[in-house]
Amino acid sequence: MTTAMLPALSPVSSLESYIQAVNAIPLLSVEREVELGRRLREKEDLSAARDLVLSHLRLVVAVARNYMGYGLPQADLIQEGNVGLMKAVRRFDPGRGVRLASFAIHWIKAEIHEYILRNWRLVKVATTKAQRKLFFNLRSLKASSNTLSPAEVTTIARTLDVKESDVVEMEKRLQGHDITIDPVPEDGEDRPGPIAFLADASEGPAEIVEREQVESLESEGLARALASLDERSRRIIQARWLSEGDARTLHELADEFGVSAERIRQIEAKALQKMKGHLAALR
Repeated sequence: MTTAMLPALSPVSSLESYIQAVNAIPLLSVEREVELGRRLREKEDLSAARDLVLSHLRLVVAVARNYMGYGLPQADLIQEGNVGLMKAVRRFDPGRGVRLASFAIHWIKAEIHEYILRNWRLVKVATTKAQRKLFFNLRSLKASSNTLSPAEVTTIARTLDVKESDVVEMEKRLQGHDITIDPVPEDGEDRPGPIAFLADASEGPAEIVEREQVESLESEGLARALASLDERSRRIIQARWLSEGDARTLHELADEFGVSAERIRQIEAKALQKMKGHLAALR
């Protein structure tokens, strides 16, 4: 598996075009992901590997976006993350019951972390594994760019299971003014400095991708469940539950079909029960 499998981030195509292209690639259903994973593991099918990688490129973009505060080119962050994604795909075992997105995010972050540590000169002082872990964790735990208070130092030290002196020392490195850590603007672009990278309480990339996959599967399952109904039952369910405007009442539907409201209620209940069975089977 090589980088030749991936859409190129070349000078002739803008980063925005690349991001639009990967976001347009359809997400995989659970069944399709398992099938591709098995083909790759059992038959070393590179076409299966390619489909797995391409369908998760949007995850790499989402992860890379969280590291733009280091002043490094987003395209480079994405390329490094893509390497991590390919490593994850090669090691992916669908038999474990874990979605590829949840498994791959750790590999993607690892490659991006290594790239940052190699290229951001302030971080070169963080040479040990413990220092690197503290560096990234401290940035995510800080609530603001202000200097930590003694109470915050104590809390973070306990949370990360490190000495308070280590937390204070790493914060000094993060806020050191004797080293230029702000990127030089290029072509008038105003990029945030590394200190601007703070914890984000919004959904993480894995959660976003997983939610999109669940929503896609639910939409697909709903369509299948509706298709399993007869025409009258489908009309009743759509009018009662899926109408964009006001839902129709039992009596309105009873007048439409020339039956009693109780009969409409019975048809609705039976249809809903049948749909639940289809949705449960999909899950």
